[in-house]
Amino acid sequence: MKLTLLKKTLLLFAILLLAACTSAPEAVATPTLQVVIPTVPTASEPNCGAIETIPTPLSGDSLFPPITDEDMVRGPADAATTFLVYADYQDPASAAFHEVVQALLEKYPAELRVVYRDFPMVTNPGHEKAGHAARAAHAAAMQGKFWEMHDLLFMRQAEWTALGGDEFAAWLADAAEELGMDSGQLAEDMALPEIVEQVRDAFVFGDETGIPFTPFLLINGDIHDNLVDFYTLDRIVALYALAERQFTVCPPQVIDSDKEYLARLETEKGEIVIQFYPQEAPIAVNNFIFLAEEGWFDGVSFHRVLPGYFAETGDPSGTGQGHPGYFFRNEISPSLSFDRPGVVAMKNVGEGTNGSQFFITYAPMPSYDGEYTIFGQVLQGMDVLEALTPRDPQFGEVLPTGDLLLKVTIEER
Repeated sequence: MKLTLLKKTLLLFAILLLAACTSAPEAVATPTLQVVIPTVPTASEPNCGAIETIPTPLSGDSLFPPITDEDMVRGPADAATTFLVYADYQDPASAAFHEVVQALLEKYPAELRVVYRDFPMVTNPGHEKAGHAARAAHAAAMQGKFWEMHDLLFMRQAEWTALGGDEFAAWLADAAEELGMDSGQLAEDMALPEIVEQVRDAFVFGDETGIPFTPFLLINGDIHDNLVDFYTLDRIVALYALAERQFTVCPPQVIDSDKEYLARLETEKGEIVIQFYPQEAPIAVNNFIFLAEEGWFDGVSFHRVLPGYFAETGDPSGTGQGHPGYFFRNEISPSLSFDRPGVVAMKNVGEGTNGSQFFITYAPMPSYDGEYTIFGQVLQGMDVLEALTPRDPQFGEVLPTGDLLLKVTIEER
């Protein structure tokens, strides 16, 4: 059975690829508001429809054994995202990936679980000590120091990878002492038949299965045949974490369209006050107030800020790809237009695709008329809006941290 037959491309990954193709706007052009969604919902109601957030993995048996107590695991068992990693201690790409994983574990201590499995590619030139290194990690596990040795082997790979056999043994002895281990016991345990067999079986499994390279990554059971850089994986983990917060039904009615509503947006740069239009856009206003009262917007970043155009927020994942688990239709009122700064509107990619993301304009945007639901106007705080940190997410770019929308308070009159 060929490995390629088991490749499963999550729709979530397609979202990231499409988002990566978004280019920065020309200085003279009006930027488009882009959000890629997993699917257009089939509405169970005329106004709104819930969607399946994460597609069900494809059916069929996997070549990769399920995670068991025998595996080396970091992170909570109930994490939204599980990385199953096949790697080689002597592989530079695996060492670079280790740094990415460490950064992700630090950022997502409750949302990410990492499972490590050996694939020592000992038949490849330059990987002759990969099996020896794997045995050292498993021998260290017998002294309760697997992850410490695992990390050290990757972080200091450049020190030992070119050493001869005796020199590497001496390096391991020094490393064991540094980690508070019994170096003599480590050497003895590395020679144990069960450890030798375990590492040999790991090579045989990877070779016979057809794992093409290391690091080889499965995310929540599906093969990840895309980039393994921090930017890409950070977005995936963030979106899976968001999935656990999303709703499975559309919002209940929480407003009275005959009343007036204000929202006070407390940001890192100050307060923004918004007046809503419940008569012209009752679905959007009801949605915003429902989400605000659920705490959806608390701690959310302004993930896209284009001075002179708009500031965009409302996605707890911070990726610009998140949504609340449902979409609702546009509400286009002829009495409202993008004819001034401070217009508050829903982000969408067409009819029926409004969710939680919204934007506030810095200037008149007549080209947006009829395309986006206007549901509010800034009454106070345009100076705060102007002070937000500019950022335009582009694939692979290092961006400044987005300013946070700390809390939204609703006032009813």
